[in-house]
Amino acid sequence: MTKHYIACDLGAESGRVMLGRLADGKLTLEEVHRFPNHAIRVANSMRWNVLGIFEHLKEGLRILAQRGISAAGLSVDSWGVDYVWMGAGQPMLGVPHHYRDPRTTAPYQNALENIGRETIFGETGIQFMQLNTMYQMLADVEQCPELIKLADRFLTIADYLNYLFSGVAKCEVSLASTTQLYNPVAGNWSDKLIEACGLPRDAFPEIVASGTVLGSLTEEVQAETKLAAAQVIATCSHDTGAAVAAVPGEGEEWAYLSSGTWSLIGVELPEPLISEKARTENFTNEAGFGGTTRFLKNIIGLWLLQECRRSWERDGVCHDYAELNQMAEASEPFRSLVNPNDNRFLQPPDMPAAIVDYCHSTSQPVPETPGQFTRCILESLSLLYGKSLGILEELTGRTIRQLHIVGGGSQSTLLNQFAANATGRTVVAGPVEATAIGNVLIQAIALGDIRDLVELRQVVRNSLPVEYYHPQPSPELQSAIERFSDLRARR
Repeated sequence: MTKHYIACDLGAESGRVMLGRLADGKLTLEEVHRFPNHAIRVANSMRWNVLGIFEHLKEGLRILAQRGISAAGLSVDSWGVDYVWMGAGQPMLGVPHHYRDPRTTAPYQNALENIGRETIFGETGIQFMQLNTMYQMLADVEQCPELIKLADRFLTIADYLNYLFSGVAKCEVSLASTTQLYNPVAGNWSDKLIEACGLPRDAFPEIVASGTVLGSLTEEVQAETKLAAAQVIATCSHDTGAAVAAVPGEGEEWAYLSSGTWSLIGVELPEPLISEKARTENFTNEAGFGGTTRFLKNIIGLWLLQECRRSWERDGVCHDYAELNQMAEASEPFRSLVNPNDNRFLQPPDMPAAIVDYCHSTSQPVPETPGQFTRCILESLSLLYGKSLGILEELTGRTIRQLHIVGGGSQSTLLNQFAANATGRTVVAGPVEATAIGNVLIQAIALGDIRDLVELRQVVRNSLPVEYYHPQPSPELQSAIERFSDLRARR
């Protein structure tokens, strides 16, 4: 018997409504509706059009209803850290900020000085990034105190959309863990940090486990979309949590890389790893499916190339990603390298100019063509992956023999090979749609259609092909690794 599930998968560039079909231990996916998603610039701020996203998601449901499809479940996943304030009888008190909005710069520095890195990391095990929810909320306290007085609840983005679909306001643990206000040892919000930030404790919602059934689609949504009642499920509301659940790994000697706008590289642990070394290396402990911990490093990823491409398009030069990869392959190896995590790449007005500035400041030749820029970005990312895997082995005591690359970035055969070369590990690329797959199959677990995470990964292995890339060492690579280490030491 075929079962249908709807995955509403939101990314920083686009959103999709995906239909998953599960039958005979195999999964197929179909993209039903895709729409652009990007920051809205208004009143000197960057915002998310969350209600516009909700309308697009409902359009996907309408399409399914018109096709006569009845789904057992529906779930939304999204990026982390951003949120919506609710209160005063209103479903939204303000248009939610984008995590790249620069309003958090001062609150971030103030928190590190006044609360302290040791206290913050000891409570949360989360890496320090000024875009984290904690610093966004500190900005709200300092810059919008009247908003905080009105607020009686907040929800992270995917949880907020699950609320609009179900009428049930809960925060799923994988997204809660990205806020740097969640204590993974206690399994609840950090009262110490909430008090230190001057936030209202009552506004923090109940946290639920990954795979929690929230309730049926509201009558309002059913009437508007004509879709029959489906169960709304908080799967792994964080897109990376869903993607890691869908990694087709076996045993323990593997790491994952969720490759897209961000590169998230890590391992799956049975419990949090909160240590002084982990804090120093800025690794993070995020909640995964089934009580696991995603111990990982959050790296600026293909954002660098996405922003270069947008800049070139503004100048009338248009290349798709396949063309850029072809031009990069034909370009000189290791001509220019950058540290992707340098602060100048977080939110520059012009990414190519930021890369040129970095190369000037480090006495390197500057990239001059789209192919050279692309090669610089892909080689630099791969070298950072290699460095990060070495630190992961040191911190966890594990031996990592394979790197599973999932997500949109796994489509880049050039980046996959660069990653195999730079890490010295076999790269297993795929599935591309790991987030939607994890979303769908966690729904299947919640509704009793598959048993557990082990069976989930078996379904992925049965359903979708992967590609293997083996290391190809070279003298030029070893020299580049040494150059890259020098660049990282300058941060």
